[in-house]
Amino acid sequence: MPGHEEWSDRQESATVTVDGHELEVAYYDSESGGASENASGERREDAGESNDGKPPVVFVHGIPTWSFLWRDIAPEIAEDRRVIAPDLLGYGNSAMADGFDRSIRAQEAMLEDLFDELGVETFSLVAHDIGGGVALRYASHSPDAVDQLVLSNAVCYDSWPVEFVSELGLPSTADLSDEELDAKLDFAFADGLYDDEGHEEFVAGMKAPWQSEAGKLSLSRNAVATNTNHTTELDYGAITAETLLLWGGDDVLQPVSYAERLEDDLQDADLSVLDRAYHWVVEDRPEAYRDRLASFLSEGEP
Repeated sequence: MPGHEEWSDRQESATVTVDGHELEVAYYDSESGGASENASGERREDAGESNDGKPPVVFVHGIPTWSFLWRDIAPEIAEDRRVIAPDLLGYGNSAMADGFDRSIRAQEAMLEDLFDELGVETFSLVAHDIGGGVALRYASHSPDAVDQLVLSNAVCYDSWPVEFVSELGLPSTADLSDEELDAKLDFAFADGLYDDEGHEEFVAGMKAPWQSEAGKLSLSRNAVATNTNHTTELDYGAITAETLLLWGGDDVLQPVSYAERLEDDLQDADLSVLDRAYHWVVEDRPEAYRDRLASFLSEGEP
């Protein structure tokens, strides 16, 4: 699987307009030259040609991650479908400069403008953490655009922000020493995995965007932008997309009880729980996650 530097090299860039600000968004697109490879890194000659008319699959990460979260998943799904995985505003290789909103409301607007730029009208959404909040907003406000919806350990209702993220939103985060920030990120990533072996590239990749002065400030701005009102205001019953709730069963940050509530409130939702998985379910159980996701995307079954 690609390392974080290789993943960055594969990304494209587009300019979007959100709240009057022109901002750069980095994104992985399996139909672009840089990403037209299979999961082993071999060039795919048929990239973008074997979709059977199916809409693209869009992967949306959460906080404090970036599109590299999907490195074990997206290239495999791209064998059959076009895959797009953006870095949210303020994350990864997207715009980090101060002076714009990073809330899930703004991220929803970013996706809308990015899709216009890419000529994408209908798509399947796969989202984790606050990316799930973005996806819920999009699916509620633009139900005809979202063909299928997959939510993994997603923020919803009043489930967020969690204490760790709220603390990152304090102004003092920007003043942390490199060692102090590294310790906080290790707590989030290394200590947040179900087991502690074989995840070195994940941890290094997740930490990389924040290991600069601009990154530290952006991380703080991202965290302070988390707003419960942006999910409590939603009409969950307006979401018509066929939905899979693919959840890490041992998560204490976004527990399964919220997934069960979503299953009751959404029009067409099924819950599939992966055991031996905390909040980073994509990293804890990549093969099982990928298999259930692929089955749902192709057949509508978890």
